[in-house]
Amino acid sequence: MQQPTVEVEDRADGVRVLTLSNPARKNALDDRLLGLLDAALSPPPAIRAFLVRGAGGTFCSGYDLTHLGPPASDGRLPDEPLMAFLSRLERHPVPSVALVQGAAFGAGFDLASSCDFRVGTPETVFCMPPARLGLVYSLDGMARATRLVGLARARSLFLTARKLDGETALDWGLLDACLPAQEAEAHALQLCQTLASHAPLAVAGMKEVFGLLGRPALGEEERARARSLRAAAFASEDAKEGRAAFLEKRPPAFKGR
Repeated sequence: MQQPTVEVEDRADGVRVLTLSNPARKNALDDRLLGLLDAALSPPPAIRAFLVRGAGGTFCSGYDLTHLGPPASDGRLPDEPLMAFLSRLERHPVPSVALVQGAAFGAGFDLASSCDFRVGTPETVFCMPPARLGLVYSLDGMARATRLVGLARARSLFLTARKLDGETALDWGLLDACLPAQEAEAHALQLCQTLASHAPLAVAGMKEVFGLLGRPALGEEERARARSLRAAAFASEDAKEGRAAFLEKRPPAFKGR
């Protein structure tokens, strides 16, 4: 079986292309891929834009559910490495573009949201399924989605786990462009080239300012409450049932405990 990997291509135009390749799990993220992605975020100075994409016509099917058990004995949540990476990508001084072809589910949705721009196709499908898995998604991830589509639409995405096609995602502001597959790839690369051609300090500075403008005004008490809700959900019987049902391809039987 092919080992999950991240293919890294540094182009002469200052663009670093990062391609997720985990064909057995439709490019689902796991600890190995997160480590490779994190390492790829330390490029040489000549790299001035990232293009994030998935191999084989799928962007990213989510986070490997076998990694999502109850919290550790020290209280550490199972998706903390994922959230730490996404936060680093979102705040990185080098701008990023996600080429979202095919499915972007769960962590794949959040990976795309963590990039500065998103280019998709009519066949692109976004979905946030934590309600079907018995989980409470991270505060930062929910905030990213809310900044892109607004509170009402984010609530719809997270609480109903509805699937969003590329054209609707464009209308909602989740995609910046929705084009046929070949055109989408060319458009994403051209956007990266444009970003790479601009003054790096100016781009990084404005990225940081936009991050400050979009930061949720929540205090430590509110963040602690959100974390406690997430921990309780990860430890619940419903979360165990949600994972099992997903892996067994059957409807879950939730009991509210």
